Amino acid sequence: MNTARTTSATILIIALLGAAAATVARKGTTAERGADTLRLSQPGTLLVVDAKGTRVRQTTLGGKELGTGPDCRRAAVAAGTLVCLHGLPGPFSSEVRIYRPGTTKPEVTLPVWGKPSRARVSPSGHLVAWTVFRSGDSYAASGQFSTTAGIYDLRNGTHYGSLEDFTVHDEDRPPQSADRNFWGITFAADDRTFYATMSTAGRTHLMRGDLSTRELTPLRENVECPSLSPDETRIAYKKRVGAEWQLHVLHLRTGQDTALAAPAGVDDQAAWLDESTVAYGRTERGKPFVYSVPADGSGHPSKVAEGSSPSVTTGER
Repeated sequence: MNTARTTSATILIIALLGAAAATVARKGTTAERGADTLRLSQPGTLLVVDAKGTRVRQTTLGGKELGTGPDCRRAAVAAGTLVCLHGLPGPFSSEVRIYRPGTTKPEVTLPVWGKPSRARVSPSGHLVAWTVFRSGDSYAASGQFSTTAGIYDLRNGTHYGSLEDFTVHDEDRPPQSADRNFWGITFAADDRTFYATMSTAGRTHLMRGDLSTRELTPLRENVECPSLSPDETRIAYKKRVGAEWQLHVLHLRTGQDTALAAPAGVDDQAAWLDESTVAYGRTERGKPFVYSVPADGSGHPSKVAEGSSPSVTTGER
């Protein structure tokens, strides 16, 4: 266990929690555009970050424009809750901003150390998660980035800190390896179970987490950026195949792994448009686009919208 890293991480978490408490207490002091023009409670619409990578756009699945929202680099929505990862001036500085339907200002704002990478909301809308890139870990080579992933509970204000502080159950490795990194959280409907990627010793692992016990269990190697299907039977993810990633779908019960008809090189956390369709972001000629592809490996990609970070509104529960 890397005591220096754990101590510094703990100090950082305490500092961020203190700042977060102050920010939540004065929530709504920013003049940034809010979510009041978005239809967060309307199910079956698409939210993306625009082509400039700065603002949320909402459209129908057919592409009709419905509204624009807050400044975000990464965004996700479910059950009327919108989470935005907002980049701030200065190196490795961001905020997690959480909006509810019809609000002009964030309900909660959390400062985070790192550059926006991934965002997710639980099916209930009660939990939000984020991943950020950071630098400066003692084990990392100069110029190498690390990741931090965290979870916040809107119901009671619980900040779970970093997944690095969770207990990892792995008989093949030390319980707390110094080079562990986590990213790409996705939630089950019970507001307790979640999945994420852990990397250590040069390998990536699909982890199942339990918020009630703050424990993580490895399930499978070579799984990155998992996305749990609405029926919770499958996980869409990116798999390292040679030098590039390839989108796959893993059946959790059988272990069957299916390569999707998306092109190689997709670097994104996929989103489920419905039980049979997966969406992902891909940059072409310098512009980001959202594509959809069947989740059973058939068919071919279809362009859905210009932008990135897709997610589908599900309505309030």
